Amino acid sequence: MENEKKNVAVLLNEQVNKEFYSAYLYLDFANFYQEKGLKGYANWFNIQAQEERDHALLFIQYMQQNDMKVTLEAIAKPDKDLKELIDPLKESLAHEKYVTSLIHDLYAAASQEKDFRCMQFLDWFIKEQAEEEDNARTNIQKMELFGSDARALYLLDQEMQTRVYNAPSLTIG
Repeated sequence: MENEKKNVAVLLNEQVNKEFYSAYLYLDFANFYQEKGLKGYANWFNIQAQEERDHALLFIQYMQQNDMKVTLEAIAKPDKDLKELIDPLKESLAHEKYVTSLIHDLYAAASQEKDFRCMQFLDWFIKEQAEEEDNARTNIQKMELFGSDARALYLLDQEMQTRVYNAPSLTIG
């Protein structure tokens, strides 16, 4: 049984690193849009990066409160080739789907190990990932519909500028 719990701890540690990578990736997307003069889209991805950092910190806090060793690893450099305005949006959807698969794998491991506390903790992330994927799809749809019209793109960028950071409301126990 102790070996099984180690597997969940290993996966949680890996998830910490993946969440920090997500923050790096979204900062890279924010930089792309900043360079294009789309400060609203840059804002949207800067906030997304803050959320991903917060997710990593939530995993760390959970591990610490459950006597699991946290090991921080090097964070890989984002390597997406961004050319078109829609590229970061499509990459973010693909990335969120990947993160969803990681959360599902973690949940499956916790379930197999009968780690009900971890499963309860991960419930929030499962809901969060559904929201993340929906937001990414919506952003793609809007860019596909209106992004080729300069005035509409300006309005989309203004809309993205209104996004404000909200810290996650998850009680760790």
